[in-house]
Amino acid sequence: DYKREAFMKAYMQCSNAIQKMEKDLRTACQDPAAKFDDILKALDQLLNSYETTSYGPEKWQKLASFLRQSIDGPILDFVKKQIDHISSEKSSLRLKCRSIEDKMGLLAKQLEASEKYKSDYLKRYEDAINDKNKLAEEYMTRIADLKRNSSSLDERCSSLSKALEASKHESIEWKRKEAKIALEKAAAVQDRASKQTQHREDALRAEIANTIAEKEAEIKDKALKIEQAEQRVTTLSLELKAAESKIKSYDIEISALKSDIKELGERLESANATAQSYEKESRILEQERLHLEQKYRSEFDRFEEVQERCRNAEKETKRATELADAARAEAASAQKEKNEIQRVAGERQTEIARLERRIEGLERLKHDLTDELERFQAAEMDAVSKVSILEARVEEREKEIETLLKSNNEQRATTVQVLEGLLETERAARAEATKRAEALSLQLQATQGKLDSLQQQMTTVRLNESALDSKLRTASHGKRFRVEDNETGTDSVQEIGINIDGGGAVRGNKRSRSMTSPPNFVSTEDGGSVYRGDDYNNNNHSQQTSNEDYTKFTIPKLKQELTKHNFGEELLQLKNPNKKDLLALYEKCVLRKS
Repeated sequence: DYKREAFMKAYMQCSNAIQKMEKDLRTACQDPAAKFDDILKALDQLLNSYETTSYGPEKWQKLASFLRQSIDGPILDFVKKQIDHISSEKSSLRLKCRSIEDKMGLLAKQLEASEKYKSDYLKRYEDAINDKNKLAEEYMTRIADLKRNSSSLDERCSSLSKALEASKHESIEWKRKEAKIALEKAAAVQDRASKQTQHREDALRAEIANTIAEKEAEIKDKALKIEQAEQRVTTLSLELKAAESKIKSYDIEISALKSDIKELGERLESANATAQSYEKESRILEQERLHLEQKYRSEFDRFEEVQERCRNAEKETKRATELADAARAEAASAQKEKNEIQRVAGERQTEIARLERRIEGLERLKHDLTDELERFQAAEMDAVSKVSILEARVEEREKEIETLLKSNNEQRATTVQVLEGLLETERAARAEATKRAEALSLQLQATQGKLDSLQQQMTTVRLNESALDSKLRTASHGKRFRVEDNETGTDSVQEIGINIDGGGAVRGNKRSRSMTSPPNFVSTEDGGSVYRGDDYNNNNHSQQTSNEDYTKFTIPKLKQELTKHNFGEELLQLKNPNKKDLLALYEKCVLRKS
């Protein structure tokens, strides 16, 4: 009974210690900030405390089962978690690198596009400047031609106005002379009428003949002058026709210029300003017309006074015609001459009015051309201001592009440094993982050696117990029953045999073989090893089931499986893979390999 109670106490103490160790190890592995060295230290402390506190025949059996379960359970989960965390960090870093490379490519494309836009804009700017210079030269030449033509027309108009004034003065002088002659003749007739009527008549006849001859000569001279004036008028009419043709050509050119001006006005959006300027010009022209009417009104008054004088002269000539028939004929001829002169004066007046109208039209054209010049100058100023603004914008854009390039280069340098640091940390982590895996393998080998020594001790204990059992067979029935129970326990202990050199189970039932099978390790990418478990012998069956259900895997699960089967390089060659690509790679690599 004492032995049984001692065994029960030892069994309970070992089981409690194992449970406590499992809890502590599980909490240590589940800690998010836990490291592999901390877990190994905790496991070493737990083993030391277990060796010092626990005792009994099942002490080392419990310890071996605890080590196997802990390696299969929380330690394996922790190692997988660390590997998954490292792989996720690696994939995230690769994604960041790809995103940074894509951003750099986009920035390079944007820079190329901005450079192309800059070159196109410079070409357009140069073409616009050349077109502007050409237009300015054309307009300057046209304006110079128009100024020359307007100056020539002004000179011709001034010469014509001078000729008209001279003809007016001549007509007035002739009228005065005729009036004086008529008055003198009337006075002579009245003085001599009382004394020598007949002598007077003879003298008058002689004088009339002489005057008629003189008048005929004067009429011939006047006719020559009129012909000359008509020739001048014809030349003036021809010149006016030429001026009209030129004005028509100018009108055509002005229409073309107006079309250009309209286009420029549409571009510059100055229709309202042009309308207002045209209204102002119309008002100014109306004022000029009123001013000209007021100016020429005095001349019209003078002409009316001349007409009144002519009427008075006609009355005097009528009186003279009553006295003498010759005076009547002379008065009639004078009246005819006066009518002709009036007709010529009226024609000249109409021509003067036409010329004044033409002059007004030319002045309007001059004002229009000056306004167009001002508009073109304003358009040039606006274009120059816009060009300066665009140049400033281009400079700002170039500065922004330079700053962006500098920032991109700095970001590249920083990203390269960060990636190098991450690669170094990853390499260090891999080296640490390999070192830890090697240390674990060494520790497992040491524990395996300890288990072998424990097996030898257990065989010696078994021999001792068999000797004790042979001595105690003569005991009571209860004692025998207790001894039989102990024998069954020792038999279960004897059945647990491990052969490390052979790498497999030698004796015992299936349970002992499954418990004493050697640990199976699989090499990973980083050169370490991962413990797979006790069911590795049934790998073909599990692989068949996994091959049947691999289509149900998610994308991270497929990535995990591919990295698990050492196909990480093929996975990294796929950029942004989808599920179909991962399934194809899984079928290509994993299933063919299996």
